[in-house]
Amino acid sequence: MTSTVPALGTRTAEGSALQAVLLDMDGTLVDTEGFWWDVEVAVFAALGHALDESWRHVVVGGPMTRSAGFLIEATGADITLPELSVLLNDGFEDRIGHSLPLMPGAARLLAELAAHEIPTALVSASHRRIIDRVLGAIGSHFFALTVAGDEVERTKPFPDPYLLAAVRLGAEPARCAAIEDTSTGVASAEAAGCQVVAVPSVAPIAPAARRTVVNSLEEVDLPFLHRLMTKAT
Repeated sequence: MTSTVPALGTRTAEGSALQAVLLDMDGTLVDTEGFWWDVEVAVFAALGHALDESWRHVVVGGPMTRSAGFLIEATGADITLPELSVLLNDGFEDRIGHSLPLMPGAARLLAELAAHEIPTALVSASHRRIIDRVLGAIGSHFFALTVAGDEVERTKPFPDPYLLAAVRLGAEPARCAAIEDTSTGVASAEAAGCQVVAVPSVAPIAPAARRTVVNSLEEVDLPFLHRLMTKAT
C-alpha cells in the first residue's frame, strides 16, 4: 500500500531546533540486517550459487533493486530481478515470522519520543509489504508516517525518502535528526540535509560534519538529540 499521509503540523519543545526524528528500520530499530543476508544466501543456494561473504558489505542497507541486481550479476544466476525480489521478500517475511528482535535502546527511544510528542517517521529502503509486517513488532503507533523504498522514484542513497518524510511532517530537513545504520542510509539522510546519527550495524561509519557516530541507540535519548541540533545551528 502506498502512503498517502498528509502533511502534519509539528509539536516540539519550546525553543528547540529539533522538529522531527526520522528513523531507518533494518539494523537501526530491528536486528534484521543479518536476516536479509541469511535469506539471500539461502535463495542463491537453491539456485545453485554460493555467495561470497565479502559481498555482504556491498548489499547491506541498499534498495532491493541494487542489492538483488548486484547478486544476479555477481553470480550469473538465471533469474530476473522481479523474480528474485519476490523470493527475497517471501523469504524475509518467513524469517521475521519466527523472531524479530529490536535493537538495544530502540523501544525506550521510541517511547520517549512519543511521550514528548516529537513527530517521528520511519524511513526505509524495504518494500511496503515488509514494513507493514515489521511495524507489528515495533509498534505502528510510534510513527506519524512511514516511507517505503518502493514508494519513491529514487530510494536510498538518494535524498528523496528523507525529503518526502520531512515534507509530510511539515519539518525542515535541516531541523530533522535522522538515525541510520549503514553508509547508504547515511548518504541519503545527509543529501537531504538532515543531522545524522549513525549507529553502525555491519560496516564501520566514520564521523563527519553533520554526522555523529554512536555505538548503540542506548546512547541516544531526547536530550542527546536536542544537543545535537543545537550544535548544528
